[in-house]
Amino acid sequence: MAMNTTYAAQEPSRNEVDALEGATLIEFGAPWCGFCRAAQPLIEQAFQDHPAIRHLKIEDGSGRRLGRSFKVKLWPTLIFFRNGQEVSRLVRPASTDDIRQGLAGIDQ
Repeated sequence: MAMNTTYAAQEPSRNEVDALEGATLIEFGAPWCGFCRAAQPLIEQAFQDHPAIRHLKIEDGSGRRLGRSFKVKLWPTLIFFRNGQEVSRLVRPASTDDIRQGLAGIDQ
């Protein structure tokens, strides 16, 4: 697995996320969001050290249930999961190191 560069056509259900095994990063955002686009090189660099982590890139917005279930307010929001449980999150990450730290926290 590696970093996804496109948003998923269909978001998973909350039950599917809760049942995920292993390490997963869910990135909530939108393709037109300037903050989301600015974060892409940072996320890509961080994933170079953690290629085995699952990356779900979910387009968020009005009427999107998954983002609301995690109380996402700003984009991008990165939520780091281990076996379906939230371990940590970053909102509008500003550095590769912050993302790497989040990935290292679930890559065990």
